Amino acid sequence: MDAEEIAKSAQLEHRHWWYAARRALVRRTVRDWPAGRAIDVGCGMGGNTAVLRELGWQAVGVEYTDTGSDIAAARGIPVLQGDGRHLPVADASVDLVMSTDAWEHIDDDAAVARETARVLRPGGRVLVAVPAGMALWSGHDVALGHVRRYERQQLADLVTGAGLVIDDLWSWNVLLRPVVRARRRNKHAAESEMEEVHPVLNAGLRAALAIERGLPVKRLPGVSLVVLAHKP
Repeated sequence: MDAEEIAKSAQLEHRHWWYAARRALVRRTVRDWPAGRAIDVGCGMGGNTAVLRELGWQAVGVEYTDTGSDIAAARGIPVLQGDGRHLPVADASVDLVMSTDAWEHIDDDAAVARETARVLRPGGRVLVAVPAGMALWSGHDVALGHVRRYERQQLADLVTGAGLVIDDLWSWNVLLRPVVRARRRNKHAAESEMEEVHPVLNAGLRAALAIERGLPVKRLPGVSLVVLAHKP
């Protein structure tokens, strides 16, 4: 993601439905886990790192870009500038590696998965979210600098290939997938969807994701995939 796109996202992050729902996903997933040391790989502006810190984790962001690192640091979030393929973190030193919408930006995602396993202590947890399904590939992915979108088995193989054990793998943002697919007709020209949303529509989209939590749709295709795993 280029500097302009990161800066635009930073302006939207606190109110946009998608960022708010992703923070809620992180909070809901992690809140009952014993807090420890964590890194947020590809932390961007640090919104999800802040959620971990609010829950008592000693959380540090790892961000590749100058812009993202500077914004996160300006918000008071500890951040290391580094590459997910070569994490600036000691072996077996953290209890949680989180990475939300970062792996799809990295050409050698297998290296990121291996590094995730390397820095985890035995029993340490992994929380990763990625965009789902090449059928949804569009100019939005081009604008955000994505290399790929993931199929369910592809993500599972990537995680287990690094020596991690999958605890759960589910689809997220399932109800809105038909809307996203209809909207994303432009496959190649860069066209980011990260833009201001009318407050009424913004509330409606957040409500759709809230309703989804109570429905048995996690095994259906969604806009994103989420995987929980641990290091044996």
